[in-house]
Amino acid sequence: MNRIISRCLLLIAVLFLPWAAFAKKAPASPPDNAAKVYESVLDNGMKILVKQDKRAPIAVLQIWYRVGTSYEHEGITGLSHALEHMMFKGTKTSPSGQFEEILSENGARNNAFTSQDYTAYYEVLAKDRIEVAFKLEADRMRNLVLDANEFKKEIEVVKEERRMRTDDNPISSMREQFNAVAFMNSPYRSPVIGWMIDLDTMKLDDLRDWYNKWYAPNNATLVVVGDVDPDNIKALADKYFAKIPQSKLPVVKPRTEVKQFGERYLQVKLPAKVPSLRMGFKTPGMIDAKGENAKVAKWEPYALEVLATILDGGSSARLSKNLIRGKEIAVGVGAGYYGYGRLPDLFVLTGTPAKGTTVMQLKEALLNEIKTLQEELVTEDELKRVKAQVIASEVYERDSIEHIATLLGSLESVGLGYQLMDEYVPQILAVTPEQIRTVAKKYLINDHLTVAELIPQAIKSSSTPETGKAQ
Repeated sequence: MNRIISRCLLLIAVLFLPWAAFAKKAPASPPDNAAKVYESVLDNGMKILVKQDKRAPIAVLQIWYRVGTSYEHEGITGLSHALEHMMFKGTKTSPSGQFEEILSENGARNNAFTSQDYTAYYEVLAKDRIEVAFKLEADRMRNLVLDANEFKKEIEVVKEERRMRTDDNPISSMREQFNAVAFMNSPYRSPVIGWMIDLDTMKLDDLRDWYNKWYAPNNATLVVVGDVDPDNIKALADKYFAKIPQSKLPVVKPRTEVKQFGERYLQVKLPAKVPSLRMGFKTPGMIDAKGENAKVAKWEPYALEVLATILDGGSSARLSKNLIRGKEIAVGVGAGYYGYGRLPDLFVLTGTPAKGTTVMQLKEALLNEIKTLQEELVTEDELKRVKAQVIASEVYERDSIEHIATLLGSLESVGLGYQLMDEYVPQILAVTPEQIRTVAKKYLINDHLTVAELIPQAIKSSSTPETGKAQ
């Protein structure tokens, strides 16, 4: 699974660049001598996950809330992300700005991120300063002060962030419109940062209501990884979080995507230098393969993950070898399985055509690569190489305590459970050529496909005089 939380963390990477290194990656099986995960639950329902790593005297603390854009509805998109911004604006005991000052004085690094499925906050600091993070996070879990003047300023920051990262970026804008067309009922159709009209009409009371509904210990997971003692972490959790009462959480209604009955196509005309292509097939998620009432076979998501790596796993992968170097019809291509959220998602293909090649020609070339996988078995040698590549990449990334903590928190928050980390490598190793062909034939079909084409428009120079009315 070299793309765990793929879609969600891709959006996180857009919003919070320091976390981009963790995007689109899945867990590898831990080394034999790896410390186990210590799990406990407070009486108020808050789950605690602790994993020791004594290589350096540091620790990462993360607090994960099970709420994100997929919990929102039309008219309030971007609410989870806007609230995340406001979580740094002070509490009843710590005025705005003091949170950052305290952490800075203790040599900590901190930030937060929002995705479709969760909102998370983290601190990385020396192990002997971990209690500072406990105190601060427990304080803002229930004691946040939502000030009207602070909100007025911060919502403008969010809007500018949207303009910079989406409205002024043709690829991001195309991806946003693509998602809105690919999904009709799934909340994954909405952008994490929110639609601008919803940001314009957002009120402080909206944030206050959202905070009161979702920011509670029984909707949170505390993750600590590093040179720490699990018993000490449990004692600190008891000291700072156990006294916070649980809340009656809202019932999350199912918003399962409706069946698609044919290929969807959209054109996006924006100022851009080059055309671009984005294609997505509806596919099941890992959540669909979980439990006794699983909707799909357990191996299917893993086969889709391996299939994605066969197509886009470095310079020796098929898309690069066949379309960039071979036919020379693309200057960039990519593939990814986005199946590790709390809802089913997409298998995505992207590309930028080479000069002299149209977007539709590139589309057909990509579909031909899919057709080959539907008709011919992957060779054992190619499959072994891909599996070795995926596993080696994940083992390397598991060297980071921040990465491990992120995997624990994200898997737990979407309902997959952190135990999936240990299942990953055996499941990847078990994928067969026949299974790859089966999922390609079953899911990568035109009736499940949405296609977006970016058609470049002239880019206005700053010196070009405006004509007509302002838009």
